[in-house]
Amino acid sequence: MTTAESIIHTAREAQRQVAKASLRERLDELKQWRLRIGDMREDIVNTITAETGKAKTDALVSEILGVVDYIAWLVKAAPNALGEEKVSTPLALMGKKSRIWYEPKGVVLVISPWNYPFHIAATTIAAAFAAGNSIVLKPSEYTLMRGLFEKTVAGLPLLSRALTVAYGDGALGAELVAAKPDYISFTGSAATGRKIATTAAQLLVPVDLELGGKDAMVVFEDVNIERTAAGALWGGLTNAGQSCTAVEKLYVQRSIYPQMLNTMKRMLAQLVVASDDQGDADLGAITTPFQHEIIVKHLKDAKAKGAEVIGGEVLVEGDKPLLTPALVTEVTDDMLIMQEETFGPVLVVLPFDTEDEVLTAVNSSDFALSASVWSKDIQRARRVAQAIRCGAVSINNVMLTEGNPALPFGGVGESGAGRVKGVEGLRAMARSKAVLIDKQSSKIEANWFPYTREKYALFEQLISAMLGGIKSFVNFATTGTKLEKQAQAPRFPKE
Repeated sequence: MTTAESIIHTAREAQRQVAKASLRERLDELKQWRLRIGDMREDIVNTITAETGKAKTDALVSEILGVVDYIAWLVKAAPNALGEEKVSTPLALMGKKSRIWYEPKGVVLVISPWNYPFHIAATTIAAAFAAGNSIVLKPSEYTLMRGLFEKTVAGLPLLSRALTVAYGDGALGAELVAAKPDYISFTGSAATGRKIATTAAQLLVPVDLELGGKDAMVVFEDVNIERTAAGALWGGLTNAGQSCTAVEKLYVQRSIYPQMLNTMKRMLAQLVVASDDQGDADLGAITTPFQHEIIVKHLKDAKAKGAEVIGGEVLVEGDKPLLTPALVTEVTDDMLIMQEETFGPVLVVLPFDTEDEVLTAVNSSDFALSASVWSKDIQRARRVAQAIRCGAVSINNVMLTEGNPALPFGGVGESGAGRVKGVEGLRAMARSKAVLIDKQSSKIEANWFPYTREKYALFEQLISAMLGGIKSFVNFATTGTKLEKQAQAPRFPKE
């Protein structure tokens, strides 16, 4: 048995014990875990900033606040989302009851990314555990945070048993996928997502793929420019732009384009870029050297092809490089910065004239994760938001849908498949089981053997009555009664 197979086997044994606990017992432990995370927040933030280089406020707000908020929602929503669900039973099955049960899938493999190493892992663990699964967490090799999750769950008998953290690189991740867990939740690049999906398809293992983005922000001419510019800068540059839902393309209606751009330049010049800050930096470091190389490559390519780049200077080289945020204008479609995910503190600003023009531009992207639309005209904003091909959209705000735990999160096309968070994401961690309950009696069902010509004729009449709508209800009832009588007639003689 390989190391990965052993890990999955051990997790499967643990899951059998976890599944014996009631939903209420699991939720009670999640309440304790939430408090534990709150108590340990300083240690968690320090670990995150040391391993990612992100600004301290970014770590506190996006990683800790988001997690404790999500678990609070989960504890409240799970009893209804995962409890026995009553569903309607058709008139033809009168007297019977229909239910849906939600049962654990088994072992959930969570492969988490380096950009939000605590938040994404913790919220996925919480949902999987609430549904009764055990979890194998494989953190990014760039942000191992070794021992951190184990420390947060220590002393919680169910959750500590349910969670296994597997440390290693991409090769271990591939082996864990091949070891056939019962569900895979992956957040990362589209290239790796495709590999996981290919292996999982061969094993018939369901997957949730949260991949990249090239998110658009559409600004119409009737907005408050100061607020909108501030929103654009935060939406594009938060976490040093290392977010799959960060704004990468800012479309501004031409009549306000100069004013919007000048306002953003003024604000950009006042942003603080630093590492090892005390909560007073706006942007931190680029977490991985390879991502820094991609960002610099995109900026150099844009400059070489005629773009104007404001900012984008390298402040610190090395393991955790610092880069000043950049605004890029005068771009063309052949530039890498327009074609690929940049995933850094870079915001492309483009003018547009008409609603149809901007929709065509936005929907031309293969990525379709989230977007935002800004306008005083709410009807227009809703119309454009509906027309944008994406998994989530904010109106007059940015990156806000993921701030509500009740909303599902996920993309379209190159941005992935499946959903996390919300009831939809929670139920993805469970298997639905259809249940129909009947009374024990001597009654023979009308559709059971033996078939007769009389039954056939009555079923034809029943279908005609069903197709006739409410006016045929009497015919339906009469025909149904006749079928019931036919079914009770003795056809199988007793010995």
